[in-house]
Amino acid sequence: MLIFLSMLILLICVLVGVAFLTLLERKVLGYIQIRKGPNKVGFMGIPQPFSDAIKLFSKESIYPLMSNFNFYYCSPIFNLFLALLLWLCMPFLTVLFNFNMGFMFFLCVSSLSVYTVMIAGWSSNSNYSLLGGLRSVAQTISYEVSLALILLSFLFLTLSLNMLMFMKYQNLIWFIFLMFPLSMIWFVSSLAETNRTPFDFAEGESELVSGFNVEYSSGGFALIFLAEYASILFMSMMCVLLFMGSDIYSWMFFVKLSFMSFLWVWVRGTLPRFRYDKLMYLAWKSFLPVSLNYLFFYIGLKLFIFSLMI
Repeated sequence: MLIFLSMLILLICVLVGVAFLTLLERKVLGYIQIRKGPNKVGFMGIPQPFSDAIKLFSKESIYPLMSNFNFYYCSPIFNLFLALLLWLCMPFLTVLFNFNMGFMFFLCVSSLSVYTVMIAGWSSNSNYSLLGGLRSVAQTISYEVSLALILLSFLFLTLSLNMLMFMKYQNLIWFIFLMFPLSMIWFVSSLAETNRTPFDFAEGESELVSGFNVEYSSGGFALIFLAEYASILFMSMMCVLLFMGSDIYSWMFFVKLSFMSFLWVWVRGTLPRFRYDKLMYLAWKSFLPVSLNYLFFYIGLKLFIFSLMI
């Protein structure tokens, strides 16, 4: 019962965090573009995310006549479910789940989210949404490969799939100093994995028709939107966990998490969209060979340290 209660509290906190992340994003983008951002609702526009949520969920839901309705209806729900399920591998010593296989759980669940995008694109029975969905799936799968290889390099240093081991190993020195290039590649791959600028090809307004807005409105769109921002928060948490100290019991952890999610917004306000073929070249011709070479290097380093110890 206590585990269930803790899980519920964590998920509610994540959803509230997502609400205020959207507010932070709109404020920061506003100041980057020399304007105010939301400032009419309440004090400094703070209740704005909640009024947006009420508006979205109370709107009439429009769905395409020829769509496979069950798949079309369920894919946004499943998308949000997977994004929130990811958070259950967040390490806590007490009541909440502390998987010894936390990273395996992360890889399995994050791979599943590809299917929801694919089914959302296919179930509308529209060529345009199918093409957009396929493009988004190709991008996500491409970057998942390099993401997994980078993660393997980190895991070879700790020799454990438990996330709490990172806290112990980074007690004296952060991994960002030991693995700076890989940390940067991880950050860029995380941007691509969460479909964010400069890699937001799921929502390429210039060449597609504003992403999920083609087929989804009101509640369906709100669920996809929530899932995207929950995964942004989660990937920020993973960045802090992997290479920025990861002492989850200090308030500095949450300061670092806020800074990383701010970086997501900052990148969006600064960089223009990448060209699609260059995005694919970056994944397969740059990140994949580099992460593979680093993986061999860290395996060799670990073996060398073991041989010295023996």
